[in-house]
Amino acid sequence: MGDTTRNYISQQELRKHNKRGDLWISIQGKVYDVSDWANHHPGGELPLLNLAGQDVTDAFVAYHPATAWKYLDNWFTGYYLQNYSVSEVSKDYRRLVSEISKMGLFESKGHGACFLLCFVAFLFCLSVYGVVCCTSPWVHLGCGGLIGFLWIQSGWIGHDSGHYQVMTSKGFNRFAQTLTGNCLAGISIAWWKWNHNAHHIACNSLDFDPDLQHLPLFAVSSKLFDSLVSHFNDRKLNFDSVARFLVSYQHWTFYPVMCFARLNLFAQSFIFFLSKRKVPNRGQEILGLLVFWIWYPLLVSYLPNWGERIMFVIASCCVSGIQHVQFCLNHFSSSVYVGPPSSNDWFEKQTCGTLDLKCSPWMDWFHGGLQFQVEHHLFPRLPRCHLRKISPLVKELCKRHNLPYNCVSFWKANALTIQTLRDAAMEARNLSNPMPKNLVWEAVNTHG
Repeated sequence: MGDTTRNYISQQELRKHNKRGDLWISIQGKVYDVSDWANHHPGGELPLLNLAGQDVTDAFVAYHPATAWKYLDNWFTGYYLQNYSVSEVSKDYRRLVSEISKMGLFESKGHGACFLLCFVAFLFCLSVYGVVCCTSPWVHLGCGGLIGFLWIQSGWIGHDSGHYQVMTSKGFNRFAQTLTGNCLAGISIAWWKWNHNAHHIACNSLDFDPDLQHLPLFAVSSKLFDSLVSHFNDRKLNFDSVARFLVSYQHWTFYPVMCFARLNLFAQSFIFFLSKRKVPNRGQEILGLLVFWIWYPLLVSYLPNWGERIMFVIASCCVSGIQHVQFCLNHFSSSVYVGPPSSNDWFEKQTCGTLDLKCSPWMDWFHGGLQFQVEHHLFPRLPRCHLRKISPLVKELCKRHNLPYNCVSFWKANALTIQTLRDAAMEARNLSNPMPKNLVWEAVNTHG
């Protein structure tokens, strides 16, 4: 700090610049004004808003391991952060990112996306053939299940292509996103990116992470009983009598709800487009959804009667529900907190808020990379074909800094999730904080 030619600002002053139109961040001690850039940021403005007014070096390193560094000077304010320091865990984390980059793992993506696209195409053709050319109700039911499995596998492509370029060019990557997300699965990839980026930045923050905001159906922590304000949806998460009743039985309703969670994603996509929110590539997004809502109802209409049509849709949703359960296993039973995310303890927050799943290498295709959730959250731009390779390095780093590296079997993860839901359910029923009476509550809880 002996350099008198530099202009310094305090962390307290930096924190004042934390809102839309006045958005400053610090990276490696240099302060940048990204107020204008926020509207053009490829990841949307939300990640910048959530981390505004603080040093974001670790988050920047995680999401920009390659060329973005050379553009930073465009927004340099001329200020440096006073008393800037780096924790030992952050030093080791940044060093590990550098090592992985030198190994070329961020650029080497393999041929997984091409093989998976071919597999998805095969499932689609097989399902159409079974519906159009076969008369057996059991075959039709199986085809409904295949469609659900297709949605799962296309979801992995959409997820990967949202984090890094899985195809040979940005244009082909965008095509893969729209095809697998909008056209085949009926889910807006723009909505998913907006939601998923917020989740990664604010992993397991009850009021900033949308993946934990499921009231009135689910609450993973009694802290949600305080009716927190969702900074993602800009609304209050009301914990009223209806929410308390539903949460009180959430450990029983979890799997049935997951069987039809796909319907919520369909609805969220439409709500996203009906809002006043800025939607990148809006025309492509809407066209992709129209493709889905043409081919899927048309395929269902080929079935001979309404009974088979309903069972076909139920089979599609129930099978794809496996993926929705997987989404929850990685975070529901992990540590949660209230408040905005902080890049100062980026490594700690990501490891404490995530759970890995043990599985054999031949099952990696089934989990789609979610089995290495700790690694994925620490290195979101790393192709999933390399997650198993870097897992021992992450374990070693966690051990060195006495941080958790949680890894359990698929079945144990289910048990932990249900236990977490049950614990919160029992707290919701707590007689010391009685539920406002209503007829349904009285009927279900009558004794004697």
